[in-house]
Amino acid sequence: MTDCLNAVINARLQGRDGLYSLAIENGRFGAITSQSAELKALHNQLDAAGNLVTPAFVEPHIHLDAAMTAGEPRWNQSGTLFEGIECWGERKATLTRDDVIGRAEQTLRLFAAHGIQYVRTHVDVTDPQLTALQAMLEVKERVSGYVDLQIVAFPQEGIWSFRNGRELMEEAVRLGADVVGGIPHFEHTRDDGVASVRWLVELAQRHDLLVDVHCDEIDDPGSRFLEVLAAEALKLDYGSRVTASHTCAMGSYNDAYCSRLFRLLKMSGLRFLCMPTESLHLQGRFDGYPKRRGLTRVPELLDAGLKVAFGQDSIRDPWYPMGNGNMLRTLDSGLHACHMLGMNWIDRSLELITDNGAAALHLQQYGIAEGLPARCVVLQGQTPYEVLLNQRPVVASVRDGQILVQRAAEDPMAALNNTLVSV
Repeated sequence: MTDCLNAVINARLQGRDGLYSLAIENGRFGAITSQSAELKALHNQLDAAGNLVTPAFVEPHIHLDAAMTAGEPRWNQSGTLFEGIECWGERKATLTRDDVIGRAEQTLRLFAAHGIQYVRTHVDVTDPQLTALQAMLEVKERVSGYVDLQIVAFPQEGIWSFRNGRELMEEAVRLGADVVGGIPHFEHTRDDGVASVRWLVELAQRHDLLVDVHCDEIDDPGSRFLEVLAAEALKLDYGSRVTASHTCAMGSYNDAYCSRLFRLLKMSGLRFLCMPTESLHLQGRFDGYPKRRGLTRVPELLDAGLKVAFGQDSIRDPWYPMGNGNMLRTLDSGLHACHMLGMNWIDRSLELITDNGAAALHLQQYGIAEGLPARCVVLQGQTPYEVLLNQRPVVASVRDGQILVQRAAEDPMAALNNTLVSV
């Protein structure tokens, strides 16, 4: 890391015209002032060169314990969620502390290079030894200088349907998990799924923890655990601390049911996470043609005033063999798949990988405003549209006033011209 910056200058900010100077004092943003013209950078100033500056990126949903294990011990040939769980069950039996730590840190360094400073990882606790969880708790401390890591106690094979599932969840909370997870659609029966949701929300409230449930990650329109989760959150006044991940079945619900459901969702105030690249890959596998997209109703949720964020879900694991850590790639895929390429959506699209993810993680000190931690990224482009067109790496990532990442801006046309062959 470098010495602490005292300002970021020549910055463009979302929703504001012109250039701005962002003062930094003791690792926090100071005064944010409009510039009448471009400034020349002085000592310990970062020149944004007229590019857009946003809060640091948020990765709200990843599985670090499984990252970089694609093809081990075998490939998921069907591309289904369920074969992925089978492959992971075989790989999970070989986990060691060093194995988990090495792959997780490799992935988090990749994320940091792309401007991600906040990460929520689901960690499988359907393992009597809790090997991955204990390793990830160590990783959390090791990476604290460049990323804030939240850990979800995630029962990959169910709470009711896995032997000692409840005891393992409680032990994970005792050891230090930040968030209580669940997977009700994978439980043996609907009754078990409902019981698991009610139990996990009560567990979280009892320990003052957040909730993040893999909810209805299936194309079955009869999978309706979202209404159970929302009702429990509403009953306990816990909605802003509860996240529903995936909710793929919502893409198969009929509109009459959704009309009633959305009334409950707005009352509960749940947060929603959509993982577009992974869902496009995993869902629709049991369909003939036409094949469903398998995504939740992102624009409708946003129009209803609910917070929705995009996540990557997997990096080269049994469920998804691809992934490079670039949140702009995920954002681009999601906007395409959700029919959100109108300029009204593009102009506000970056909130899907910044502010809305921060809301899901329940971050209290996030954003670009005086007094908040000076954590931001300098993008390549003056507007969200320009940023998305080329999806180039961040120019800089600043954390608490120090530069974590800095690279030269790229000119895609110059690079193209240099590679063209004259005839």
